[in-house]
Amino acid sequence: MFKRWPILLWLALAVLAVGGCRRLPLTGGPPHCRFLGVNRFDNFSRATDAAGHTVLLSPVLAAGMDWNELVVSWNAAAPAGTWLQVEARAWIGRRPTRFYNLGWWSPDNRAGPRTSQHGQQDADGTVKVDTLVLAQPANRVQLRLTLGGPPTATPTLKFLGLSFCNPRVPPPARPPNRAAWGRIIPTPERSQYGYVGENGWCAPASLAMVLAHWGEVRHRPELNLPVPAVAAAVYDRDYPGTGNWPFNTALAGGFPGLRAWVTRLDGLPDVEDWIAAGVPVILSVRWDRLADGRTPDANGHLLVCTGFTAAGDVVVNDPAARPERGEAVQQVYRRANVLRAWAGSHQTAWLVEPEEVLNFKF
Repeated sequence: MFKRWPILLWLALAVLAVGGCRRLPLTGGPPHCRFLGVNRFDNFSRATDAAGHTVLLSPVLAAGMDWNELVVSWNAAAPAGTWLQVEARAWIGRRPTRFYNLGWWSPDNRAGPRTSQHGQQDADGTVKVDTLVLAQPANRVQLRLTLGGPPTATPTLKFLGLSFCNPRVPPPARPPNRAAWGRIIPTPERSQYGYVGENGWCAPASLAMVLAHWGEVRHRPELNLPVPAVAAAVYDRDYPGTGNWPFNTALAGGFPGLRAWVTRLDGLPDVEDWIAAGVPVILSVRWDRLADGRTPDANGHLLVCTGFTAAGDVVVNDPAARPERGEAVQQVYRRANVLRAWAGSHQTAWLVEPEEVLNFKF
């Protein structure tokens, strides 16, 4: 059993003590972000809707901070033909909002489409693909999950992750974790280009690299998926494309023994904690800001942080490389440029790892 959790994410984020969750002490001023992880659902109410689907309703969960952005990610053991719907409502003061749909998800698109839902906007907030963005800060949330499929099978939830963020609060400053400087985690390299039908496949290429890494480390060849297979398994019909954050982590976390989630971090020292523990980190950045002189482009980009140089600059596997032009997937970007590029997503990261590495004490 790994015992590395104290040096990891919890240095930057608190996990709240609700429904099998862990609370850590809070320090400093108002938090920029916080993470809530749940892997027990015995205090969720259970009902059956008119169509015979199972509906799970969480308790009202205290975030421990004022937030106006929420990303919910999930891991489920989902047999073929099953699906789930994830909804969330916030409490603004003492008043709840409506339930917002954060996605219909299925592993294979047989029983229903894997899709986000556009057009969800009212006076309280809006859903931007996979992120609930509120007009006013909230401090609590409630989830509703509908589980469906054929009469003989439904998904089994393994994990829920709730990432809260208040972009108006600047991230706190932390000294770097120099234990990660000079360390590079060997990670198979993949480009997003060169595939029939490829269209902006930076997310599935990044996820394929991390899954292949764990496939090699854990001697599990089934994790070494080709990029087109990952792209097909995470495609969001409404988006449309392969960049839906929770759909990507849902694929990774659906493998037995793996846990994957979306979170916001406070800065590169948090990434250094993960690298020091042997966990590569997928970052959501702007590609144009990673290096000087690139043509401005506000689109998001995903890449894999695999380590740091001895001077603290960031080593990545960047799927935007074109090997046919002689471009290497492994790149080194200046620390300041990565911070600038990462800020646009409010320091969004994806974590994928074997369940026992983080060693949640639920």
